[in-house]
Amino acid sequence: MTVTVVNIIPRKQAENAQTAQYTAVNCKTIIDKFTVTNTNASTVQFSVNLVASGGSASASNRVLSLKSITPNETYNCPELVGQTLESGGFISTLAGAASALTISASGREVT
Repeated sequence: MTVTVVNIIPRKQAENAQTAQYTAVNCKTIIDKFTVTNTNASTVQFSVNLVASGGSASASNRVLSLKSITPNETYNCPELVGQTLESGGFISTLAGAASALTISASGREVT
């Protein structure tokens, strides 16, 4: 078994459409840190889904739902820390406004 520490979502602006941000490929992934920073002047809502292989983002796999992120706030998403994705599973996000939230995640890939 090999464990590799990876930047699973390099810092980027979250889209205002449901978007797959990371897929576990031939590994199991453990999320260690997930941050959301509001760089906008208004409060923006943010949601995250952890989707099993072959699935799609829906209410049944949402782990962070419509969290309001205030201007200049960085939220550390404790709901995601320690969560795992099996091979083919993916992280999908949805921001309430385009180019308002910077996201980043790190974790471990186990092969």
